[in-house]
Amino acid sequence: MIRLQHMIGLPVIEMSAGKHVGHVKDAWFDEHWQLAGIVLDAGRRFLSAMKAVLWNEVLICGEDAVLIMNEASVRKTEAAEVQRSFHSGIIRLKDLPVVTSYGEQLGRVSDVYFDDLQGTQIVGYELTDGFIADLMGGRKWLPAPLDSDSVLLGENAIIVPAGSELLLEPVAASDLNIGRNEP
Repeated sequence: MIRLQHMIGLPVIEMSAGKHVGHVKDAWFDEHWQLAGIVLDAGRRFLSAMKAVLWNEVLICGEDAVLIMNEASVRKTEAAEVQRSFHSGIIRLKDLPVVTSYGEQLGRVSDVYFDDLQGTQIVGYELTDGFIADLMGGRKWLPAPLDSDSVLLGENAIIVPAGSELLLEPVAASDLNIGRNEP
């Protein structure tokens, strides 16, 4: 399971020469909210553009580093290409409210999870109700519905099916297997 907040800040290393090419700064998504690529810290050479790697050119996203095939995988990307991202795009996934189709707000997105074995579709959301609520009751995990068409990932909110509030689980800081169907 890939936790997006964990991936941000990891070094990006090209496999062919072992060269460090940057750190993950953000992730961007396509129009279906599937992971499209990662944005790297820019550096001085890319003042007007962003450094990015398409997700299909990422070989491994490990605990301590992201590996790509070679430095040619890093390309200049205009900011306009990154419409949807976690932190910095025009439409940001972080802090979007998650609301049921009956109008009940379940929280705001603080992190998203991807299944590293089944592709790059979002499999769950970590939700927050704010700092004080997190201290008092903790954050919540909401698994993404199996039918991705039943979720509307909009510009200003994520609309989930009615009854999704029954699927909420508490998140512990040390819970690494959240959302897995393992005992």
